[in-house]
Amino acid sequence: MSEQQTVAVPAPAEPAEAPAPTAAPAVPEAPRRALRAVARWTVALLVFGGLGTGTALAITSAERTDVPGLATESDGRWAYPKLSLPALPAGAPRPFTDANAAEIHHADLRKLLLPAPAGSTPDKVLDGGWVKQERFLAEYAAEDRDELAQLLVDAPPRHIAARGWTMPDGTRARIYLLRFNSTAFATHTRDELNLGTTMQLTPAGAEETAFDTTWTFSRAVKGVASYVLTEKAPHGPAHTRLAYSGAGDTLALIVHERPGKKEAARIPFQQTVILQNQLLG
Repeated sequence: MSEQQTVAVPAPAEPAEAPAPTAAPAVPEAPRRALRAVARWTVALLVFGGLGTGTALAITSAERTDVPGLATESDGRWAYPKLSLPALPAGAPRPFTDANAAEIHHADLRKLLLPAPAGSTPDKVLDGGWVKQERFLAEYAAEDRDELAQLLVDAPPRHIAARGWTMPDGTRARIYLLRFNSTAFATHTRDELNLGTTMQLTPAGAEETAFDTTWTFSRAVKGVASYVLTEKAPHGPAHTRLAYSGAGDTLALIVHERPGKKEAARIPFQQTVILQNQLLG
C-alpha cells in the first residue's frame, strides 16, 4: 500500500477588532485514526458476517506475497476460478470439526477436485469423474506398480476421482483423490508410502525425485498435511513435480509435468497444491 500523504492545514486568521457574535460550541471532529478504526471494524463485521453463511475459501494466515495462491499476477500463477465447498448431505458435518472426530469427507469426492484454470485444455480421460486403480497406478514407474497395487489391496480405496488438463506452455496437470473406508486406512497407506521420509515410489517418466525444500506450506490448511517432491536435475524428457496431501480419510496425488528442457514452474504448482488442500480442509 502507498503511504498516506499528509496535507498541512493553515492556522485560522486572527479575529477582527470587533468580537463576533457568540456561536454554539462546535462538535469536536473525530480523529482520523479513530474514523479509520471504525471503518475497518465495520468492514470486518460485514466480511465475517458474510463468511458465516457462505462457503468461499481463502487463506488469511499468510502474507499475500508469501502464498503462491495469492501472489502477484506477474509470477506465472494460473487463473483458477473462485472456489466454493460443495453441499453436504443433510446433517453431515464437514471434516476437521468437533462434530466429525473421524475426519470423514461426506461431500461427493468428485466435487472436491480442484477445477481446471482458465486457458487450459481438459483431459478427456481424467474429466473429473471416477477412474479405476489401473489409471492411478499408471502414474508410477512400471517396476513400482505391483508393490503399490498390493498396498491398495491391503487398504483399498472406496473411490478414486481424477481431473487433468494441459496448459498452453505444455505443462500437464493431474489430480487424483483417493477416499478410503476410514482415516486409519488412509493413514496406513501414507505410512507405507513413507511420505515425509524416503518416498520409495518413482513417478512414471521421472529419473529421481527429492523433497522440495522450497515448500513451506505443509500445514497451511487445517487438517491437511502435504509432502512435495521435485525431479532432480538433470531430468528426463519432461520435468515432474508431485505432491501428496493427506486429509482424514482422503489422500491426494497432484502432478505437474512439463515436457522439454525447462522445469515445471514452481509457483503454479504450489498454488495448485494449496488450493486443492483448501477444498479438502
